[in-house]
Amino acid sequence: MAEAIKNRYEFVALFDVENGNPNGDPDAGNMPRIDPESGLGLVTDVCLKRKIRNYIDLVKEGEPGYQIYIREDVPLNRSDRTACESMGITETDEKKVTEELKKLKKNDPDADVKIRDYMCSNFFDIRTFGAVMTTFVKAALNCGQVRGPVQLGFARSIDPIISQEVAITRVAITTEKDAESKSTEMGRKNIVPYGLYRVEGYVSANLARKVTGFSEEDLELLWEAIINMFEHDHSAARGKMAVRELIVFKHSKELGDCPAYKLFDAVEVKCKEDVVYPRKYQDYTVCVHTENIPETVSVKRMI
Repeated sequence: MAEAIKNRYEFVALFDVENGNPNGDPDAGNMPRIDPESGLGLVTDVCLKRKIRNYIDLVKEGEPGYQIYIREDVPLNRSDRTACESMGITETDEKKVTEELKKLKKNDPDADVKIRDYMCSNFFDIRTFGAVMTTFVKAALNCGQVRGPVQLGFARSIDPIISQEVAITRVAITTEKDAESKSTEMGRKNIVPYGLYRVEGYVSANLARKVTGFSEEDLELLWEAIINMFEHDHSAARGKMAVRELIVFKHSKELGDCPAYKLFDAVEVKCKEDVVYPRKYQDYTVCVHTENIPETVSVKRMI
């Protein structure tokens, strides 16, 4: 396993959406998520992590050490069993697996660490974001919950967004019966005409060293994934989406040089005064107030 990172990081990413739905709310008819008090748009951390996972899966395509734990059509227990097999447990029945793991724990006090290290070294998203692995939780193993060094908050739009419902028609009729009485069908889609979103994130060198082994190589791949997370995820529903800025703060030591909020506060994003309705990224200004950042913290604008 590669050596873990030695410096703490924070980052700010800016991305925008044009005529699309960046993250629909299934409890609200898949309308774009909105903070009801402020009118600001929201995109969940889970949504963004999905984009990052998909990009890693695309560029690495199952390469050893870069498997994705949380993915479509692959039960988590199936991935858990690969770690069990590495420890000599070949059972497939869940009850029997749990029993065997409990026996293993009694016979090998380091079983927790061995299983955790196996999962972290083989699955990029566990090494990065952590995971809850129910197979090991049921067996009362401490490795069942891995706390990852990389964490994201919700993305929030800079200005209030408008959620617009657009009526659409199609000439393809679903059933033979309907085709006898009509030539088109109506549908609806929800869009945001334009929104610029800001997400803030954290990278803990301490957790990387103590828990998952998240390395410098992993970190560079993470930055690449964040920058490109919408480039291979285009769809009619999401419209035009792109990451516009990635601002990375690197501390001089493992535990950091200052509170994260001071670094986040140094990044000012605001709409230009002469713009009434922002409709493009150029309607905003982005300023990093380096005078408010400690000298021991380096700043890199990666886009």
